Order: sequence, then structure tokens, then C-alpha cells
Amino acid sequence: MQQRFSYDVVIIGSGAAGLTTALRLPATARIALISKDSPDAGATCWAQGGVAAVLDSSDHIDQHIKDTLIAGAGLCDAAVVRHIVSHGRESIEWLISQGVLFTTDGHCYHLTQEGGHSFRRIIHVADATGKAISETLLAQVARKTNIDLFSHHLAIDLVTNDDGTRCVGACLFDLQQQQSKFFHSHCTVLACGGASNAYLFTSNSDGASGDAIAMAWRSGCRVANLEFNQFHPTCLYQPNSRSMLISEAIRGEGGVLKRPDGSCFMAGYDPRAELAPRDIVARAMDQEMKRLGAHCLYLDISHKPAAFIRKHFPTIYQRCLSCGINITTEPVPVVPAAHYTCGGIVVDQHGQTDKAGLFAVGECSFTGLHGANRLASNSLLECFVLARSCASRIADQLSPAADLPTPPKWQTGRQTQCTDDGVVTRDLKHLRRLMWEHVGIVRTSAGLQQALTEVSSLPSASQPFCHDGTISKNLLELRNLTLVSKLIIRCAMARKESRGLHYSLNYPKLSAVAKNTILTPDRTAWPTQARV
Repeated sequence: MQQRFSYDVVIIGSGAAGLTTALRLPATARIALISKDSPDAGATCWAQGGVAAVLDSSDHIDQHIKDTLIAGAGLCDAAVVRHIVSHGRESIEWLISQGVLFTTDGHCYHLTQEGGHSFRRIIHVADATGKAISETLLAQVARKTNIDLFSHHLAIDLVTNDDGTRCVGACLFDLQQQQSKFFHSHCTVLACGGASNAYLFTSNSDGASGDAIAMAWRSGCRVANLEFNQFHPTCLYQPNSRSMLISEAIRGEGGVLKRPDGSCFMAGYDPRAELAPRDIVARAMDQEMKRLGAHCLYLDISHKPAAFIRKHFPTIYQRCLSCGINITTEPVPVVPAAHYTCGGIVVDQHGQTDKAGLFAVGECSFTGLHGANRLASNSLLECFVLARSCASRIADQLSPAADLPTPPKWQTGRQTQCTDDGVVTRDLKHLRRLMWEHVGIVRTSAGLQQALTEVSSLPSASQPFCHDGTISKNLLELRNLTLVSKLIIRCAMARKESRGLHYSLNYPKLSAVAKNTILTPDRTAWPTQARV
């Protein structure tokens, strides 16, 4: 027998966007906050740099807007950019009121500078900003009697009413009890991150498997600009283990990128050198590595005083030291790695998707802020501003007299024998290598076509998924990553130009007109499964 729960709001994802939405909702709202791992296991906790906001008297909101628009390569929504940037100070003040202890420099907060920013405007907690924010907001959630936290619950699919016009909750799988559960709700919020785990090398945690994007697409929501995958230029090069992010703030504090022979190269690619936007730096590194046949390049900040490095980058210093690298005396081997999904589920300025009752905030959403390339540290700012707007819109819909929407006649499907876990692991590795080789930093039309053909041939691309079969985390992520990878490839194939994070050798020039790539699912497939 499937367990059923009823809540005013179900929030899937316990990172910055999900936590902020929960805390910004009225105390009278009954909220379920869902995490597929432990609540602090998502991308937020790994964020090192900080939050971009205009806080210094010499800086200006119009300059932050200008920097964002330039980095976005003509595809940002100017109204959305102004809305989010204008609420920067307010968001930081809210975080401070929640208990976040940002790093100070004497009597003022210490601000650093990152690529694409023309001023120091990144407020941070040393080099572990995300961890500090996550811990603080989770502590606040624990104090709320109206919020129930469900950890180790996999979101399988959204549930819509019988005609598919409204989201009425979600089906989840409890990994500990090994049973499916239906969470019935007035409003459902997707806040479970992007899809960087579609790539072989990534700075993200295991959870970045495109779950929200895949579920929203299957329910009938549009997605946009998924071809713009941001590759962080500097991740610690570790051939036999997951990459670790080396904060952009190191370059902001004077870190220099070097070839294996110790020579510098970024000034030859862009006058801003190491402080150029991420797309430019990542492509320059990719070109240098291919030209030299090098496995990695090097990031050097050892010319700075050792005390300064240990004070500002304690986490990076200790982690590198554990790998036998002393960043105060030697350069760090680095490579680009998949880091952030700039496109996502189409939403408005309140996080409203195409589906009534369904909202999306954070990395899984497409608001128009990032355009063709996200400006460093704007992502956390977007989480806080849009989560507040989303919570406000949901609060307007939760009138005391409002009844829960009628759920459908829920059918979990027939019992099936699911794919062997060894096969799932093999297919996940094949998918990630395929995406890295053909849908990475530099692309070709032939490579994209080959990737689409091979991804479409994976069993998870066509095999029906039944909720009462044997479910595993790997199986669910393979299902979602296969779908989202196809969407990424389709978006990339549709863009006949090179812009921002999408660079095609077949179409190296910039088109005169900037257009978003918007995909719409087949309506005849609702509400069961949208076709790609």
C-alpha cells in the first residue's frame, strides 16, 4: 500500500533555493521539504566563492547589471537582471538576519572580485560560503514547526490531475523504507539543481542529475537554453577521483593561469586575462591543453604571502594539502569541469512554470538572468531573490478556504524486472563520456549528431519506467540524465552560431539576432510522459 501525505507546499530540494523558499513562506503553511540525500549534500554546500551584490559605496547597481549583460552575451532578460540585482543588498541583509557570519576585514565585510565583475562585490564566508549558508538556513528550518524535512527521498515524477493541466504533488521513493510515497499538495516547488553530472568531469556533487528538468518536461513544461553548460575553468586535476572546485576568488586575488612550462597565456586570449568571464577562460584552457597535448594546466597564487592564502582560502589550502599540494609554495594542477546549467525550466519572475501549481527556483529554472553565460556568484543571488518572489506568489494562493486539488486515480504501473545495477553504472559512464567528448566546451555538428544517436540508443531512453519496480538512485539518475542529455543536444543542434558557453566549429560566428532556444514537449504525451 502506497503511503500518502498532504501538505500545502512540497519543496523538492534542500539547497539555497529550497531552504529560502521554505523559510520565506507563511508560518501557517504546512511544508514538506524533500532531499534525496542528506539535506546538506547538494551543490549549495560546495559553493566556495560567495554571493554577488552591490554593497560598496563605489559600486553601483547599474554597473552590476552591465557586467551581467556583458557576460550573458546578449541573451539576458534585462528586466529580470534589474529585478534580481536590485534586491541584492536586501538578500544579504536577510541572510545576516538568519545568522550567516560573512567574513569581515576590520569593521567592514570583506568583498572579493571574480571574473566578469568590474568591482569587488562578492561577499563571502572565507572560501566556504555555501557551507555556511546551508548550515545556517538548515538550523532555521529545524526551528520551524510547520516544516517537515524528508531526507533520502528520491523524487520519481510529478503528479498531475486527470487532464494534465495542474500539478497536484509528486511521487517519491523512500530509500530507507524502500517504498513509494505520494505527496499531495496545493503547490509543488522544484529546487533540486542542474544537470552537470551529465558530464564525465564535474565540480558538482552526485546529485546534479537534472531531476527537476526531466520531471518538469515529462509533465509538459517547456525548457530553454540547455545548450549553455558552464564549465568552471579551475577544478583540481585528479585523474582518479571527482574534481574539486578551485574558487574563482583565487584569480580575483591575483592567481595566474600557467602552462606546464610556467609561462602565462590568458592575456593573449582576452585583455582581462584571468578575470575574463568563465566561457572565455575555459575555452582558452581547452585550446591550450589540446595544442600542447597537456592533461592539465596550473593555477598559481604562491607569489602571495602564505598567511594571506591560508586566511582567505583555508578550505582549498587544506584540501590541496591532503593531496600533496601546498598552494602557498607551488601551483595547483587544474582542468575545466562541468559546473552550472544556465538554461532550465521556463519560469516567470515568481518561479511559475507552464503548469498550474508547479514552481521552479534555482539552477533548475530558466529566468533569463544568466543568458548565454552566468556571471560568477550571480547564481546564489538568484536563489535568494527568486525564492522570495516564489514564496510570495504561493502565499497568495494559499487562502484558508482553499481546498487541496483533486488527485488523479493514481496507478503505479505493473511490476517489472529493472535493469541490473552493473548495467546502469556502465551506461552512466558511457553517457557522461559521450557528453564530455561531443557536447563539451567546443562542439561540432557531426559530434552532436553522434551524441544524439548514441544517447537515444541507451535502454533508459525508451524503456518504460514503473514506480513499483525495483528503484535505485543510479537507475533514477540514469533515466533523468538520459532525457536531459537529449534535451541539451537538441538545444545545441538548434543554435547555428557560437555564443557564450556554446561554441561550434561549424558555426564560429555570432548571429546578428540573439534568440533563446525553447523546446516544447509533445502535448499528446501528457500527463504520463512527454516525448523528446
